[in-house]
Amino acid sequence: MAMPQLFGRTKNVTKRSKKYLEEPLYKQLFKDGSSEVSVRHQLNQFIKSSKRVYKWEAGDTIKKLRDRKLYYPALKLSEITSKRGMNKTVSDQAIHLDLLAKARGIPAAENYFIDLPEASKNHLTYGALLNCYCKDLMTEEAEALMEKMKELNLGLSSMSYNSLMTLYAKTGQPQKIPAIIQEMKASDIMPDSYTYNVWMRGLAAVNEISGVERVIDEMKRDGRVAPDWTTYSNLASIYVDARLLDKADKALKELEKQNARKDHSAFQFLITLYGRIGKLTEVYRVWRSLRLAFPKTSNISYLNMIQVLVNLKDLPGAEKCFKEWESSCSNYDMRIPNVLISAYAKEGLLEKAKELKGRRGKPNSKTWEIFLDYYFEKGEIKLATECLANAISVGRGNGEKWIPSPEIVGSFMEHFEQQKDVDGAEGFIDILKKAVDDIGVSVFESLIRTYAAAGRTSPTMSRRLKMEKVKVSEASEKLLEVISIE
Repeated sequence: MAMPQLFGRTKNVTKRSKKYLEEPLYKQLFKDGSSEVSVRHQLNQFIKSSKRVYKWEAGDTIKKLRDRKLYYPALKLSEITSKRGMNKTVSDQAIHLDLLAKARGIPAAENYFIDLPEASKNHLTYGALLNCYCKDLMTEEAEALMEKMKELNLGLSSMSYNSLMTLYAKTGQPQKIPAIIQEMKASDIMPDSYTYNVWMRGLAAVNEISGVERVIDEMKRDGRVAPDWTTYSNLASIYVDARLLDKADKALKELEKQNARKDHSAFQFLITLYGRIGKLTEVYRVWRSLRLAFPKTSNISYLNMIQVLVNLKDLPGAEKCFKEWESSCSNYDMRIPNVLISAYAKEGLLEKAKELKGRRGKPNSKTWEIFLDYYFEKGEIKLATECLANAISVGRGNGEKWIPSPEIVGSFMEHFEQQKDVDGAEGFIDILKKAVDDIGVSVFESLIRTYAAAGRTSPTMSRRLKMEKVKVSEASEKLLEVISIE
C-alpha cells in the first residue's frame, strides 16, 4: 500500500482541499498546549492521518518547534518530511543536523554529516556542526573543524566566528576573543550585532571596561551595524556588574530610547537592571510602561517583577503585584508564588508561606525545597526530611526526577553523623534512593562514621558496599571493620 503524500508544494492556503489539514500544522500540534507530551501526541495523530500539509508549512512548523526548544518533535517532523518525499535543501540539512545534536547527541549529528553528499558539505552544514561543538563546549573539536573550514575556503561568515567566541567566553577563555576579532577584520568579514556583543562581554570578563566603550564607539563609527537595545542592555549589565552605577543608569536610559517598538524582552531587562542598581521608582515606572504595551501581561513578566521587588525588600509591593496576577491568571504558574513563599520563609513568616503553598497551585519540587531549607536551618530535621520526600515524590513536573543537590545531601548526612543518629541516616538514605540509583561513596562513608560514633554495629554493611559497587577510603575501611563485628 502506498504511503500518503503529506507535503504539498503551494503556499496558497486559501485553496486547501479536504485532503489537507483544516488548520495550519503548528496550530494542530499546539491545540492541547505546548508541553512536549501534548505536542508529540498531536504529531503522532497527524502522522497516522492521511492529511497533507504544504512543504513550506512543515518547515515553518519545524522552526516554531525549535524556537520552543521542542527538539524531539521537530526532529521527528523533519524525518517524516524526508520519508514522505520532501527534498531537503542544504539549509534544511543544516537544521536537521542541529536537531540531531540536540535530541540524540553529537555522535548522531556527526554520522549524519559524514553521510551527506559532498555537494551538501558547505558553509551551512559545516557551520551547523561547528555550532554543535561549541554549544557542547567541545573546544578541540570546534577548533579543528574551524581550521578545516578555512582550508576548504568555505567562505566563512560572522556566524562561525561568533560560535567560537561564545565557546571561549563559556569556557573561561575570554582572552582569546580579541584575536578572533582581528582575524575577522583581516579577512574582511563583517561583524554583526552578536559579534559586537560577545566581544564586549569578552572584554568585560577581563575587566577591560574602557575596551568595552571603545567597541561601542567603533560600532557607531562603522555605521554598518547600529547599536540596538540588545547592545545597550549588554552595556548596562556590564556597568552594573562593574558597579559603575551612573554609567549603568545612562545606558539604561539609552536602552529605553532604543525600545521604540516596545520589545517585551527589553522591558524585562530594564526592570531587572533598574532593580540591580536599586532604583525602585524606575522599576515601577517601567512596569507601568510594560503593562500599557502588553495589557495581557505574561506570567514571565509577573515572575520577573515580583522577584525584583522581593530583591529590593519591597515585600508589600510584591504582594500587591502577586494579588493582581492571581486575580487574572489563566495558568497558575507555581514559580510565581514560590518567589513569595521563599521571601516569607527568609523573613520567618512561616504561616504566610504555608497559606500561600496551599492556596491554589499544586506545590512543586521547588516549593518543597524552600520549606526543606527553612526547617533544616531551624533544626527541625524530621520536617525537613518530609519536605525532601515530597520534593522527590512530585518531581520536576516535566517528567524528570528532582534530585537533591550534593550540598543538601551532605548537610543531612553531616547532621546525622553529629547527632549519632543511625536510624535518621538510614531513613534519609531510603528516601534518597527513590531519586538516585547511585547514592555515592561520600554518603556511605558518612553512614559508616555515624554507626561508629553511635557505637552501633552492622554485620551487613560490607555486603551492602559490594552490592552498591562502592569502594571506600582506607580510613572508612578501618571503621568498617569495627562496625562489622557481630
